[in-house]
Amino acid sequence: MGIEPVGYNAFMRIALTLGWETYKNEKNDYIRALLDAGFRREEIVDLPPGSKPEGQFDGVVLGGGLDVDPSRYGEALRAEGKVELDKDRDATDFAVFEAARRDSLPTLGICRGLQVINVAMGGTLVQDIPTERPSGIVHYIPKKENERLDHPVQVKPGTRVATIAQADEIQVNSRHHQAIERVAPGLRVSATAPDGLIEALESDGPWLLAVQWHPENLTSDPASRRLFAEFARAVRERPQRNLAGSAPVEAGLEAGSGRP
Repeated sequence: MGIEPVGYNAFMRIALTLGWETYKNEKNDYIRALLDAGFRREEIVDLPPGSKPEGQFDGVVLGGGLDVDPSRYGEALRAEGKVELDKDRDATDFAVFEAARRDSLPTLGICRGLQVINVAMGGTLVQDIPTERPSGIVHYIPKKENERLDHPVQVKPGTRVATIAQADEIQVNSRHHQAIERVAPGLRVSATAPDGLIEALESDGPWLLAVQWHPENLTSDPASRRLFAEFARAVRERPQRNLAGSAPVEAGLEAGSGRP
């Protein structure tokens, strides 16, 4: 069965937050995955670190990148952890997600995006897995082979991830040295790694799903393609899509968003 394309809508806009390296590559896998899910290129608004997007959006994708500033979840930077910060990226991502929550926009978080969502909603992070949570599962694998499947993930029954995965266990790629520590109120765990680290979160409210792996790279994986297809379906079917009167995203940026 092919992926059902998103119905055309002249006013549809998808916010895609990216780090500088990925933003500069027009053929990056985030854009390709969204195109494969049925969006048009002109409907995808790329947002690099520090950008101040204007207008309203119909859906949000928070992409991967550098680490979230631990001050946003009330912690000091751990000296022994290899934490790399980008405050401009934080400013953009947190403001865009704040606007998405305010307007009940379908939201897909990927790797860093999962962590941004958890922190923005009041959760915390493991700053450095090797020094804080060492285990037999290696979670940070350099991105030399983006489509390599690095470890299994156990899927929780009755979740959105379970519906998308159509299996109790799936294989994923892995490129992260941080992880979810305390889950934010309003989120529930929908997948875990064999060592217990959280691999996916979702919400029972407006469509929100975030994964720790990189499904945009897994071009031949049916579950990864279904993930983007379900995001596209949620955007298309959102009851209040394109209603006038929503506050612009830049309002959150100017307010200096952090935890609500």
